[in-house]
Amino acid sequence: MTDYENFMHQALGEAGKALAAGEFPIGCVMVHDGTIVSRGRRINSKATDQNELDHAEIVALRELFALHPEIDRSEIVVYSTMEPCLMCYVTLLLNGIRKIVYGYEDIMGGGTNLDLQSLNPLYQGMSAEIIPHVLRRESLELFKTFFAAPDNTYWHDSPLASYTLAQIAVKDNK
Repeated sequence: MTDYENFMHQALGEAGKALAAGEFPIGCVMVHDGTIVSRGRRINSKATDQNELDHAEIVALRELFALHPEIDRSEIVVYSTMEPCLMCYVTLLLNGIRKIVYGYEDIMGGGTNLDLQSLNPLYQGMSAEIIPHVLRRESLELFKTFFAAPDNTYWHDSPLASYTLAQIAVKDNK
C-alpha cells in the first residue's frame, strides 16, 4: 500500500463517520512529515443545519490552525475523498497548501482544474500539485450509498448524484 492509499484510507474513515451521521460523505486529513496533523469531515449538510461553510477541508484547516499553527503549510499534503470544490481549493491555496490528493472527482463543483494563471494577480503566482483518483472506487461507494438513500436530500437531484449513480450502473454492467 502506498502512502497515498494509506492516508486516503484515513480520509475515507472520516467520510464514513460523516455518512453514519447522515452527512455528505467527504472526509479529509492533512499530513505533515508522514503524520496526520488534522482531520475533518463534512458537517451541516443535513436539511435542518445545512450550510455551505462546513466542508471537510475547511473543518480540517481550522483544526490545523488550532493545533499546529507552527507548521509550514506549504509542507502539508491534503487528502480528501472528493475533489475540493472551488471554495475549498482556493482557501487551501490562500493558506499555503500546495499538494492535494483526492479520491472522487466533483463533476459539479470541483475546483482543481481552475486556471490560476487566468485570474487576478493574487492567484497567478500560485500552483498546486494535484493527484486525482486515489482509492476512487472506495470513495465512489460512499457517495453511491449516500445518494441511494431516500432520506438524504443534500444534492439529491443534482448532476453529481446522477453522475455518481450512473458510474455505479456502468461498473455493475461490466
